Amino acid sequence: MDVVVVDTPQLGDRSYLVHDGKAGLVIDPQRDTDRVEAAAREAGVTITHIAETHLHNDYLSGGLELARAHGATYLVNAADTVEFERTAITDGQTVSVGSLTVRAIATPGHTHTHLSFIVDDGVEQAVFSGGSLLYGSVGRTDLVSESDTVGLARDQYASVRRLVAEARHDAALFPTHGFGSFCSSGPATGARSSTVGEQLTANHALIDPDEDHFVQELIANLSAYPSYYAHMGARNAKGPGPADLAVPESVDPAELTRRLEAGGWVIDLRRRVAFASSHLKGSVSFEYGRGSNFTTYLGWVLPWNEKLTLAGSREDVEKAIRDLSRIGIDSPDAAVGTEPKVLAPDAAVASYPRVGWDGLLAARSGADTVLDVRRADEFAASHVAGAVNVPVHQLLARLDDVPAGKLWVHCATGYRAAVAASLLQRAGRDVVHVDARFGDAEPAGVPLEPGVPLDKDPSA
Repeated sequence: MDVVVVDTPQLGDRSYLVHDGKAGLVIDPQRDTDRVEAAAREAGVTITHIAETHLHNDYLSGGLELARAHGATYLVNAADTVEFERTAITDGQTVSVGSLTVRAIATPGHTHTHLSFIVDDGVEQAVFSGGSLLYGSVGRTDLVSESDTVGLARDQYASVRRLVAEARHDAALFPTHGFGSFCSSGPATGARSSTVGEQLTANHALIDPDEDHFVQELIANLSAYPSYYAHMGARNAKGPGPADLAVPESVDPAELTRRLEAGGWVIDLRRRVAFASSHLKGSVSFEYGRGSNFTTYLGWVLPWNEKLTLAGSREDVEKAIRDLSRIGIDSPDAAVGTEPKVLAPDAAVASYPRVGWDGLLAARSGADTVLDVRRADEFAASHVAGAVNVPVHQLLARLDDVPAGKLWVHCATGYRAAVAASLLQRAGRDVVHVDARFGDAEPAGVPLEPGVPLDKDPSA
């Protein structure tokens, strides 16, 4: 048995191709299926089966299109209500994939109908746990509905215990979530590999002997999650269509100018340093790059299902189109180029100051506001003395809550602050982008104060 990991760091998820050298099973494929198809070609195997651990909340699945393209068996829980043909699978059922035996284990918690899969080749065993057992933690239980959260947390506690009882301790563990996805909860470790045995001694869901304590701790640690999650489950149940990854013909300068003047969403993909220095007035900064959380924050912050125009290098536009397709933002327009005045010579150009903590200390007046755009739970832990908190994912809906006057905008690393500063400038506000790590604020001499206890972020 061989397991090929198909990593999607932009969303903090993994898909898998597990095979015996001839036949392959794909688990939890992302919508851009060409990556797992390339892995199958490289391994010299035929994709015969695709399995979903659950109807995903954080991305659109490529399972249905992959099954259609390869004439493969599509395994989806019989208890899931879907609008497409699938091979229904139930708890305890086994399926043969070449010389591999695949057994489904009901592991409700992340969703009501969640399945995990134990794959055995007679010598080795691997566990594909989806959003159930993660490295150090479990999948969050509040994505179905608020009223189901406690019950699903109790289900999660029982499910991971059943899963480790059904699997061998030396079985390799392969979760879908837990690598930065907001589908994770609790103290996910960020590890790159683990076994069932290791989790028995390290995972808080397995070492906590008190179910009530586990449930209380899990729920207390749940923070806000992206608003676009509300659209993913229904699309996955319907059956997402294929992803269109083509880069469209670039929007001409006159049309781009018209869109800017009409208040359309023009997304500048360049580095936030370049954006602060010079950008098309009315455009918004969503820096593209590995580790930037571009997809998550764009889908979370901007109004859903509005037409976007991506402005940036061809490489960045191409990658951004792929990334956005994974969450159902399809067929954005493009303005290929990195020079604002070349993209739209007749459009107005704007800029704003970008400073570090030393710049804030040197130039901020007492009448100015420090605007913290981190999540409410981050702000509650510690924040700049006197700062006002409006999380970036709530900013468009709460512009009236932002104080008047000059705004010194910061977050944890500078990325979200760039998004927020551009949105605020677009709304006519006077902004300074504090492009610095929050962890460096106190060493730089910025006074901090502890937060006050908060209930769960109401946007969650």
